[in-house]
Amino acid sequence: MGSVSKKFRGVTRARGSVPGENRDRERAFLVGLDVRSRGHGAKGTVTAQAAAARDAVVQSLSDEGPTLSQKARKDGAPAAGVAPKANGKPVIPEFDAEESLAELRTLAESAGARVVGEVLQRRDRIDPATLIGAGKLEEITGAAASVNADVLLFDHDLSPSQQRNIEKVVHRRVIDRTQLILDIFARHARTREGQLQVELAQLRYLLPRLTGRGVEMSQLGGGIGTRGPGETQLETDRRKIYRRVRHVEQQLENVRRIRAQQRRRRESAPVATVALVGYTNAGKSTLFNALTRAGVLSSPKMFATLDPTIRGVDLPSKRKVLLSDTVGFIRNLPHTLVSAFRATLEEVQRASLILHVSDASSRLSAEQDAQVEIVLKELEAESKPRLRVMNKVDLLDEEVAESLMADASHADSTHKGKTLYVSAIEGTGLDGLLERIDAMIEEDPVSRVHLRVPQKEGKTLALLEARARIHSRAYRDGAVDLEVDAPESVVRRVREWVVG
Repeated sequence: MGSVSKKFRGVTRARGSVPGENRDRERAFLVGLDVRSRGHGAKGTVTAQAAAARDAVVQSLSDEGPTLSQKARKDGAPAAGVAPKANGKPVIPEFDAEESLAELRTLAESAGARVVGEVLQRRDRIDPATLIGAGKLEEITGAAASVNADVLLFDHDLSPSQQRNIEKVVHRRVIDRTQLILDIFARHARTREGQLQVELAQLRYLLPRLTGRGVEMSQLGGGIGTRGPGETQLETDRRKIYRRVRHVEQQLENVRRIRAQQRRRRESAPVATVALVGYTNAGKSTLFNALTRAGVLSSPKMFATLDPTIRGVDLPSKRKVLLSDTVGFIRNLPHTLVSAFRATLEEVQRASLILHVSDASSRLSAEQDAQVEIVLKELEAESKPRLRVMNKVDLLDEEVAESLMADASHADSTHKGKTLYVSAIEGTGLDGLLERIDAMIEEDPVSRVHLRVPQKEGKTLALLEARARIHSRAYRDGAVDLEVDAPESVVRRVREWVVG
């Protein structure tokens, strides 16, 4: 690495020398891009949508969350995940180029690669031919060769022509951000449904990137070697892919129909569905396991959860709800993935309550929330009742975590707050979370009733013991007088013993 420019940070220093590391993993060289001009490139393409989402998060921070911007760590810095205020409004820190490249590094490691080098290119505008410019591309070619990289990973979406132009120079495989995310999804999909959804997204990504075998193969007439079959190999490949896309879409439509039937059966009973959403690696699966004891895979790797999982949870009122774990969102989530996973994400659209899980320890939690807001808007689920759950408070300074939870608890007691602070891995704050979910669920409402049940009605008494909260119990004249809070579905079954 001594011959590599200082602009290429020596990521090889420790990663190549970890004892027991799998030497068969692909060696990846990362390329980041910082476009200074906001009017160009990817930063300008989603400005209106992102701005609307960020405004929604700013509003929620202003109106709902505990205002703790004045509270500080012991070193005087603002608490992680808490936006400071400017002119009375929270300021949402944005992903900068360094943090974006760090996220790409995490994605690469989740895809099974070993990062051996990285570079960050700063430009005023995107180069239409190679994204980063011919001079910088030559520099990167030498740096990648010096560390024997197998693949170049770009923290940006590449057009088909940009990808081909770069590959001609570097003589290595070139993968952009979208293709990397698709690869991670393909690695983690376990069910047939998940595999179909990933395949559909991959096929849609592949279509504009096909290259043909030359126009001479499409000619039917004149000359030796020019009598082709009537269409190029490119056209043949496209036709095959379109056919496969239709087949996969049909299979996913069958999945959607079966899922709709299952949902109708669930909705015929008064059981609400609560959907977990959030940025990838915010701790959704860990929280899901803590609430349901389901044993779903929870991993620090990005997109560890792809296949939807639904489990029952008993609330303090003895009502049962269904908790749904969903795929994590990410900045610039490929549209093909949102479309392909629509069958899975319908659980979010139909949920009675959305638990928006955020990483309280991240400086960028508000910006990550804005990215989640973008996807929820695309799913037309932004108006759903929502509870914001700040997870990983165990990673915060102890005094800051206690202040956050105390203020949130006070807001909860006054029914004004819509933000709770928990640690799924330590179980902190989960009882309060279940209480708040119980208060926000409208299905099968709970009411207090006075009952006089004959002692011989053992089945009814057992039902009340299991499904109602009993406040008082007295035995007289061969009957049991009970004061209970019971869901409407239980009250209907014991209506004959209601007193008054």
